[in-house]
Amino acid sequence: MSTLVVDGGAVADVEGNIHTWHGARGQRPMSRKLRGADPVLAPHQKGRPVPTAWPEMFWSRVEVEACLATLGDQSNCRGYPVAERVVLDWLEAQEGENWQQRWLASGADADPAEWISRVPRTGPRGGSLDEQWVRQAVARLIRGRVVRPRLPWLVMQHYHKGWTTCLELWDPQGAKELEAAFRAESRSGAGDFGKARNAIARIMAWKGGAVGDITPGDCAEYWWSQRGDGARARGMKEGPLFYSLLFEMGVFGEDAPPTLTAATRPGQLTCEGLIDRYGIECKPVRDLLVDYVRVRQPGVDYTSLRNIAHNLGGLFWKDLEEHHPGIDSLHLAPEVAAGWTERLRFWTRPDGTVRQRKVPENTLAHVRSFYLDVASWAAQDPVRWGPLAAPCPVRAGEISFTKRRRHRKAEMDQRTRTLAPVLPALVRTAAAERERTHALLETALAVADGEEFGSGGRAWVRQDSQQGRVFVVDKTSGESLDLRIAEERAFWAWAIIETLRHTGIRIEEMLELTHHSFCAYTLPTTGEVVPMLQIAPSKTDTERLLLVAPELGEVLAAVIERVRAGRQSLPLVALWDTSERSWSPLMPFLFQRCEGRVNKALTRRYVSSCLDRTALAAGLSDAGGRPLRFTPHDFRRIFATDALRAGIPPHIAAKILGHADLNTTMGYAAVYPEDTVTAHRAFIARRRQLRPGEEYRELSPEEWEEFLGHFELRKVALGVCTRDFGAPCVHEHACVRCPALRPDPAQHGRLTEILANLRDRLAEAEQQGWHGEITGLEVSIAGAEQKLHTMSEMTARHGPVHLGMPDFHGVVGRLKADKEETACS
Repeated sequence: MSTLVVDGGAVADVEGNIHTWHGARGQRPMSRKLRGADPVLAPHQKGRPVPTAWPEMFWSRVEVEACLATLGDQSNCRGYPVAERVVLDWLEAQEGENWQQRWLASGADADPAEWISRVPRTGPRGGSLDEQWVRQAVARLIRGRVVRPRLPWLVMQHYHKGWTTCLELWDPQGAKELEAAFRAESRSGAGDFGKARNAIARIMAWKGGAVGDITPGDCAEYWWSQRGDGARARGMKEGPLFYSLLFEMGVFGEDAPPTLTAATRPGQLTCEGLIDRYGIECKPVRDLLVDYVRVRQPGVDYTSLRNIAHNLGGLFWKDLEEHHPGIDSLHLAPEVAAGWTERLRFWTRPDGTVRQRKVPENTLAHVRSFYLDVASWAAQDPVRWGPLAAPCPVRAGEISFTKRRRHRKAEMDQRTRTLAPVLPALVRTAAAERERTHALLETALAVADGEEFGSGGRAWVRQDSQQGRVFVVDKTSGESLDLRIAEERAFWAWAIIETLRHTGIRIEEMLELTHHSFCAYTLPTTGEVVPMLQIAPSKTDTERLLLVAPELGEVLAAVIERVRAGRQSLPLVALWDTSERSWSPLMPFLFQRCEGRVNKALTRRYVSSCLDRTALAAGLSDAGGRPLRFTPHDFRRIFATDALRAGIPPHIAAKILGHADLNTTMGYAAVYPEDTVTAHRAFIARRRQLRPGEEYRELSPEEWEEFLGHFELRKVALGVCTRDFGAPCVHEHACVRCPALRPDPAQHGRLTEILANLRDRLAEAEQQGWHGEITGLEVSIAGAEQKLHTMSEMTARHGPVHLGMPDFHGVVGRLKADKEETACS
């Protein structure tokens, strides 16, 4: 076989040998999505066949020795030529008609770890050969392409400079283009580039050809080869940089997967694959389930389709076959249906413990829909659906979600009430951790390795840096810290928390934000340009626009500046859709980070880890002393609750949150007592019956314009008024006194003049004895002084916020120029 397959954690190499990966000590086992992968690889995951013959393997010994002589010697040691003669003598003594057959017959290829023990270590004059000489002799045979070991053997060998020499010897032009691709993105780290060259050289040594002949399937097979225990134990995993370089060079073509993960991760299964993974024995029922899933496919997303297949194929029919062998009819006896329903209430964990299933009603609903759909379709097409139509074993009364929905609503309301008061502490901790790690990193970069320095009231010692990473040790506790990783985690934790709490968007919507999501809205009355954030279709497939507040603008500007890292534009990366199991096109996503010299979009797991670390650092706990944990959706519920408490009408809040149903938005309100919520909902229900067209309707353009017009009234002389929509001005437009005023640092001079005038008026009032006027003037002076202090802090902290909205004119011009140049050539 020439491809690798995954089946329950077993990896088969290109020679058909099975290797089971159990994970090294301290490593996580293979993920569930890898264990449950489709055993048939996608077309782009199939690599080139391994060649069975090539000219060099048939050379005579004289020709081989002549070839080795032309390769040059890496050392002046006279032991290397002696070791080459010993290795050739050893291979000639093996069975086979050519050098490759003799190499395989020696058994060295099948023993990557201990193969050196099979080679004689005695020289022609009786002396002992050094082990390094023998390894170099075999490496030179590989460099001359006299023998080609299989991939597991190649992965286990450490020939760092030797692999680089092989690459330059086999394809010098490809080696130059590879280095040019690495330098083009201003990457740093010679160690990572060396590992990438080693991976490419190993693939070429394994399958032959030049750099331009490598396919995504070759890279996928090479990646799977590193999942073995031996390779992982010796740290042979090179990372995805070698694939990214080949992709940037255009070796793979336009339709190739954009990342190594995309090339190795299984995509969507077919309808047959969704059912066949459960191993159903009754073929008529299996075919019926496949046809049913195929009919339902156009109307649902892939996640729903997988749930249908899992409930019908795995939890329903496979369970029946295991407990009733030979069953071949959907017509179930009452005791059979009752037994299955009882078993559905429980499930067995991998460790053998039995747990109660949370929501068995989901499976019951899918089975009932399946039976009713087949019965309905049998009336229209009796030939196809009629033979297996049967009475439904699930009664309508067995399915009720009301109690569970109420229980879940109560849990979510209590969770919101618990987390909302501690959210400011989480925000402060995230900001403090970001500043602390950034200051620590900047201080550490200014000192030499081994030098002691102080930061944050603690004494640190910088350790030896490796490949651009900065390690420090706390002298008091002995804690070792990788500052670049710590600073990166702190920054993204701060950016994630600020973005979620200011927008209330879903996590998938946040991860899908790109540099093209910014757009400008010009107010029709004042002509002021307001930045807006376009939220791509997510759950409801409906786009919406959100106003970018100054606080959110600062966060997004910091994100763009970090991701851009001195480039003219953001790197293009692909995003994995966990629901649809597909990759997005290459886009300038905002939430991306550099990992292994390759930019990758942030994952949900990384977002959750950032939130967990920040909550742990904040020391948040509930009334029982248990640590609190924030999820991305908690910010959405808190945002909705605060919006409704601030007086925003529910239908406008629903528009902002992207809810298609008003009841969903009202369900997020967790601040009212239960009786108030019940009475309010009853009142709404009565109003809907009496005046549904007047009171509850779609948001009209006039109402939306009125909502946007509120932001026009926020602009005042000294800055921006941040009062909520529909809220009156409590200070009767005395903005100097109002805490809702966000002062503009550009108005520092104006406010200074106002403060001087207030002090003159206060002196006159004291002179004239106007005691009632004195009290009001003192309040105004205190407010003006506080706002002057705020302006000074804002000026010192940062300058104007620039979101860096993308300009397409330059891109279009460059594309036209490239097109004209291509046409001329």
